Amino acid sequence: MKKMLDMIVRSNEQLNYHNYLLKVSPADNSPLPVMKPGNFVQIEVKDSPNTFLRRPISVNYFDKQKNEMWLLVQDIGEGTHHICQSKENDILNIILPLGNSFTVPINADENCRLLLIGGGVGTAPMLYLGKVLQGQGFDPTFLLGGRSSQDLLQLDDFERTGTVYYTTEDGSKGEKGFVTDHSILQDQHFDYIYTCGPKPMMMAVAKYAHEKNIVCEVSLENLMACGFGACLCCVEKTTKGNLCTCTDGPVFDIKDLLWHN
Repeated sequence: MKKMLDMIVRSNEQLNYHNYLLKVSPADNSPLPVMKPGNFVQIEVKDSPNTFLRRPISVNYFDKQKNEMWLLVQDIGEGTHHICQSKENDILNIILPLGNSFTVPINADENCRLLLIGGGVGTAPMLYLGKVLQGQGFDPTFLLGGRSSQDLLQLDDFERTGTVYYTTEDGSKGEKGFVTDHSILQDQHFDYIYTCGPKPMMMAVAKYAHEKNIVCEVSLENLMACGFGACLCCVEKTTKGNLCTCTDGPVFDIKDLLWHN
């Protein structure tokens, strides 16, 4: 059930030169609705005269016991800049949860291999998905990419959750190049691939998965203004027609996208 909640900022940690990790919980201590990996939220931007729309942010992690949600926010414009400048005990008005979620395999054997690929801030939903998969008894493998080692975020959290491989464009950590250049894609077999990041990266991952006949889901980062399918600015062309990313996604099976055509 979708809710509009005033959320109190418990902490705000700057992870690198333009990414911030906000941990928030309901200001009235009411229980958060259950979040699923792949869900996103819409945050109201206050005190910003040039920002009229909420900003969509992926759920980075959901801690039911602490009644806390993590949001990884990139400072890339006036709206997100105001969110990134939030201080402890500030209040953010948030609509949640929005969108659909990744598919967690059921009845999969213990040898089922799951690869989670994230690029840049697109690693955000991969952490929560990995935590959920780990809780279901899987041993997820992560492939994280960035321009440099500074762009690789939350490494300790990922390494506590599964096996992690890295690529950087400048070679400062892991293998040099893009995620689709990494040797594990040739050396290891995977049954499922999940990915989020820049569209060219996801398209390359989808092409690889299609050629290898691997089940693959992508979390699209189309521009989403309303979050309810009203404004139609996030429409994606699919085999089922034009669908709103905010309501029918953001997670799609690649077989439903027209990328291969």
